[in-house]
Amino acid sequence: MGRNASVTLSLLSLGPEIKVKCYNKYFVNGYVFYTEEYEQGRKAYNSGVGVKGSTFNEFEVDYYGKLEEIIELQYHSKHNRVFLFKCY
Repeated sequence: MGRNASVTLSLLSLGPEIKVKCYNKYFVNGYVFYTEEYEQGRKAYNSGVGVKGSTFNEFEVDYYGKLEEIIELQYHSKHNRVFLFKCY
């Protein structure tokens, strides 16, 4: 493991910073996601999310929900960010 990898792991081990950022829309890989609250009164809707389920047996359960919040956690470096989608 190089020096950059150990520095990155050290920063991740500190946990996320106390401050978080919240967004009402998020662009990723050519897709745009909106929170349900942001969409109110608009003509186009894109707050639905789907995740293909996978399990260790023959039963797979896919998840479909509405996007309630978009939260960004930062891990003590501008390059270590995680975006969380809170759905219901």
